[in-house]
Amino acid sequence: MTTTDSPGPGDSTAQREVVVVGLGYVGLPLALEASRAGLAVTGFDLDPRVIGGLRAGRSHIDDVDDAHVAQMVAAGFTVTDDERMIGGAGTVVICVPTPLTSDGGPDLGTVRSAAAAVARHLRPGTLVVLESTSYPGTTEEVVLPLLERSGLVAGRDFRLAFSPERVDPGNPIYGIRNTPKVVGGLTPACASAAAAFYGKFVERVVQAKGTREAEMAKLLENTYRHVNIALVNEMAVFCHELGIDLWDAIACAGTKPFGFQPFFPGPGVGGHCIPIDPNYLSYKVRTLGYPFRFVELAQEINARMPRYVVERALYLLNRAGRPMEGARVLLLGVTYKADIADQRESPARSVAAGLRKLGAQVLFHDPYVQRWTVDATDVPRTEPEAGAAGADLVILLQDHEAYDLEAIGGAARLLLDTRGKIRPRAGVEAL
Repeated sequence: MTTTDSPGPGDSTAQREVVVVGLGYVGLPLALEASRAGLAVTGFDLDPRVIGGLRAGRSHIDDVDDAHVAQMVAAGFTVTDDERMIGGAGTVVICVPTPLTSDGGPDLGTVRSAAAAVARHLRPGTLVVLESTSYPGTTEEVVLPLLERSGLVAGRDFRLAFSPERVDPGNPIYGIRNTPKVVGGLTPACASAAAAFYGKFVERVVQAKGTREAEMAKLLENTYRHVNIALVNEMAVFCHELGIDLWDAIACAGTKPFGFQPFFPGPGVGGHCIPIDPNYLSYKVRTLGYPFRFVELAQEINARMPRYVVERALYLLNRAGRPMEGARVLLLGVTYKADIADQRESPARSVAAGLRKLGAQVLFHDPYVQRWTVDATDVPRTEPEAGAAGADLVILLQDHEAYDLEAIGGAARLLLDTRGKIRPRAGVEAL
């Protein structure tokens, strides 16, 4: 591993043209930071809503607002669905989604499509970087052969690298510029080209040994979080049975200045990284003929949490003499993370579906979501405190800063706090 410091946005080569393929939660912030550094950036996407919105000056993600889009346009940023624009790029960065298939395996269809589009317009001297998360070997086994259909040879005629995205939506401290950027090249020259590119707008660039090491680094980061969240989620279940305040125990353990990092239980895991990415590593290990038991067990535990929340809701209502059938249950916070609008893989959907299956009348509130559907059916929206006063049970799923949690807790007859944020008292229980 080697590191490179950024030469800064004033570098004389900062006008090199860049095409970012995929303008979602990874690609658009990357395009913004590259534009700020003075690079001429073109965004390529096939979603007409994304294209139309950006052309009208509207952003569709949390970390880039409309003012940022205006800044990008003023700096020369353009957006297109014409893949021929790829042909004029000195650097192409692929930032397309990598979801799971219906059977839980990796779905690389969008990566393959993007790589094929790049290959059709690839020119000698171009740097191609994959940022989409996938299993180790994807860059060399999937992307490389597609790019070389152009007749050009990677490492000789063009440069190829992998650089894992480290976007944390809504993080007010760490963004593209000040989060260290890992790059792994197919060859040392490829790695150097990728490091030089990112060094124009990222403060620190870390060179991995190769593409596979860079791919593994991303999966290691997320698997580490995945298994530790599963640990405290399982603890939450048995600590409730034992009458132990797990939140207090975590706070106490967190005072140790070495050897411990706090993780917290919740209603399940959401976003792209934690519920999705470790499955890519598990898939790769299974190709060797054995399971990755840590990941698979963590997935089982974390996937169980929405059902556990429903079970706790049923218990609380029954204890209060109120059947679940016909009960009004208010869900507060349906995004996967606090203080953002991102609903990807949010466990709130599974909680709502489970409550409905038992006959509950489910309502919701979220300051970032105006309309919410579960299983193609709208969930009625209400206001937090008034809704809490009229509900038989309130479940806090996401602790947005906009919520006055003490007021909500005071208004609610019964409240299940899955985030450990409201002082426990009569009628208020932590997960």
